[in-house]
Amino acid sequence: MGLEIMDEIKQNYVANLVASGKREDGRGFREFREISVERGVAERAEGSARVKIGDSDVLVGVKLDVGAPFPDTPNKGVIITNAELVPLASPEFESGPPREDSVQLARVVDRGIRGSEAIDLERLCIEEGEKVWIVFIDIHILDNGGNLVDAAALGAISALLNARIPFEKWGLPAPAGEGEEEEGRESSRLPIRETPVAVTTAKIEGKILVDPNVNEENAATTKLTVISNADGSLSGMQKSGSGGLKEDEVLEMVELGIEKAGEIRENFL
Repeated sequence: MGLEIMDEIKQNYVANLVASGKREDGRGFREFREISVERGVAERAEGSARVKIGDSDVLVGVKLDVGAPFPDTPNKGVIITNAELVPLASPEFESGPPREDSVQLARVVDRGIRGSEAIDLERLCIEEGEKVWIVFIDIHILDNGGNLVDAAALGAISALLNARIPFEKWGLPAPAGEGEEEEGRESSRLPIRETPVAVTTAKIEGKILVDPNVNEENAATTKLTVISNADGSLSGMQKSGSGGLKEDEVLEMVELGIEKAGEIRENFL
């Protein structure tokens, strides 16, 4: 039996389950899989976090370098976000240049951080027009069990909250009142002022499900990722899939996204 036929059978099975009000792992439609967040897992990074949502496993590292600002923002630091889909994480991932889905994943995570103004970029200016801190956010997918966007976004903000600016490494003085002695080196936390959280919902057989696993993603006609802030405002949205959404469905997905983001923020950030 060919892989395409097997995939179609699996998608039909998931769709039929959802139509009958069930999910293959027994969860309710508004229930996330188990979430775990571990910070400080990469010693050589300025900040890091490993996030698991069900079978999905994501490692995010934050590095800081000194470089030139963009010409149109001479007094602001720079954010660069990359995602790597490791072939061992899924048979669908291939080695080689970044694929479209890895670029898309990085863009959605980046959009949430920028849209929420999570980092006070003006405080990352060292010398206006000359030197600023460049924040590299590197996302590594270790295992794909579905809903990688939510895991990557949670990993990114967790790693940023864990990050320290390596003033001493670059021979720079820490701002007055911000320096700390930690393991023999002067460092300071990144100026984080917002905690964006992404929540993805999927539409299957007219039903709205939160946190789709990999089989549910394949069976879904449409997915919507909602990135919201601590006050419930939105900092980003991303729709994928060929199916359409009615106005009431969009409102339900947004409301559900904000509600679940609040729960995740309270328990894991």
